[in-house]
Amino acid sequence: MVKTLNLNTEIPPNRELRITLPNDVPIGPAEIVMLVSSSALTSDSTLGALANSQFFGLWKDREDIVDSFAQTLRSEAWKRSV
Repeated sequence: MVKTLNLNTEIPPNRELRITLPNDVPIGPAEIVMLVSSSALTSDSTLGALANSQFFGLWKDREDIVDSFAQTLRSEAWKRSV
């Protein structure tokens, strides 16, 4: 059985959270997935803001990535359009 709980919270300055689960959550092993929305990328963000963000060039130093998925898609699209 998989049970999904959606909890909304504010991350405090000390970045510590305490979670009290409802009584109907079974005891035992669990996987916790945390989604954190970034206020740095809002709908009014610009390309310049993205280029200056922590996400731009995120994998630039990765030696195990030879070609990107986006480059492959562009290459295939160019082949089809010719």
